Amino acid sequence: MGARKHLRAEANKEARKTQYMASLRNIPTSPQKMRLVADMIRGKHVEVALYALQYSPKNAARDMHKLLRSAIANWEAKNPGERVDYKTLFVKEVFVDGGAMLKRVLPAPQGRAHRIRKRSNHVTIVLDSHVKAE
Repeated sequence: MGARKHLRAEANKEARKTQYMASLRNIPTSPQKMRLVADMIRGKHVEVALYALQYSPKNAARDMHKLLRSAIANWEAKNPGERVDYKTLFVKEVFVDGGAMLKRVLPAPQGRAHRIRKRSNHVTIVLDSHVKAE
């Protein structure tokens, strides 16, 4: 590994120590449905996002709620001895990427076949905290 690449890798490693994130892969829900839920919580405080997900009627909200709780647990792991301050902690980024697609065939009339695509997705949540300058 070259010197520049090594320095860049070390800088990325240091930056990840202060980044609080969680990701969930291969969720058997279409990315479009999951993005609707992600849009509900993007930029919101953690407490508001948890309540919104808990009482949402969408099935994708259940997976997102578990993932948000996991991201909060990761924050607690990187900040031992501190209580979670729901007033300062907020959802900085939420992004949903398409995952593997299962391709199936549905028989159709006159010897034809229709393709069925069973989609899945990958979700990543990044948390951050507002720091008040006093």
